[in-house]
Parts: sequence; structure tokens; C-alpha cells
Amino acid sequence: MARPDKAADVAELTENFRSSTGAVLTEYRGLTVAQLRQLRTTLGDDVNYAVVKNTLTKIAAKDAGVESFDSLLQGPSAIAFIKGDAVVAAKGLRDFAKANPLLVIKGGVLDGKALNSDEINKLADLESREVLLAKLAGAMKAAPQQAVSLFAAPLSQAARLFAALQDKLPADAALVADEAPAAEAVQDAPADAPAEASTEETAPAES
Repeated sequence: MARPDKAADVAELTENFRSSTGAVLTEYRGLTVAQLRQLRTTLGDDVNYAVVKNTLTKIAAKDAGVESFDSLLQGPSAIAFIKGDAVVAAKGLRDFAKANPLLVIKGGVLDGKALNSDEINKLADLESREVLLAKLAGAMKAAPQQAVSLFAAPLSQAARLFAALQDKLPADAALVADEAPAAEAVQDAPADAPAEASTEETAPAES
């Protein structure tokens, strides 16, 4: 019989998977507590970056219907649960990994569809919702008829993102046409690393 604390952890992870628009699995081996804290700050309020136990995460992912993580859950794992714009979150992870190569992006899931590390990097190359809305506003001023046609296009964030990945970054106008409202923000889970740890302390590994 599962211990109550483990059952609670599984339930929390399952809810995180179900309530997030996307999730990105990373390995953080060798990163310090201070670096993990910096990454959480960089990702902002719309991303809950949580260090996880692999065995419990496999159970939670299965309960949430996420099958793409099972083979990737090896070594010290942490998941970025995305509540807002997936493009912004992907950019934050990609840029942090460039500056801190010990952070390894292993794969992810977006609206139920599996993404590998290369596809997450391509996602990071797209323009954010803020930029697309600014272009939409410009289109409204420059060509009202064009703006009307843009509003008539399907408003699906997942459709925009996956079409862009499939077509290898299409024209900006096509991205604007498929823009969707941002997902609701939810409260962050408590940080996994203790605040009093030294900036030189390596983050403890979870298994």
C-alpha cells in the first residue's frame, strides 16, 4: 500500500499534468540550488518548475494520460509545467540551457502531443503571443479587411504551434491568423530547493 505522502505527491503531479497546457522534462544534474532558483525566476509565474521523483512521475503521467515521458525519466529530473504561453516558456528554457549547459531539455508534451528536444527548440524560435498580437494590431490599422479575415481564422493555440513546427517556422502572417488566448495562470507550487542553501551547493538529485 502506498504511503500517504507518496500518494499525495502523485495526486499533485497528476493535477499539474492535467491543468497545464504543456510540460517540459529536463535533467538538472550538477546545477546549484542558486541556479535552479534563477531558472524559476526566469520562467516566471506562468511556469511551475518542479524537481520530481521519477518513479512517482511515471505513475502520475500515466494517470494523466501522458505516455511520452516514461522512457525519458532517468537521472535527476525536473518538469516545467506550463500554464501560459508555451513559446515564452520554451524560450526561457532554451536560453537558460544555452547559458547553463548542465540543464538538459529531454522532451515535452503540448496539448497532449509529444515533443522531442529538437521540436521544443523550434517552438522557442517562434514569436510569442505578445508579438503576434502587436502584429495583429498593426494589421488592423493598415488593412481592416485583412484584419477581418484574421479574426475569422481558427483560434487554436495548439494548431498554430504544431503547424509552425510541421512547416518549419512559416510566415508571421500565418502565425497571427492562428493566435489563441493565453491559458489561465495558476498558483506556483512551493520551490523544491531550500532558500538558505549556498550558491555553490549542488542541487540534490531526485530519483
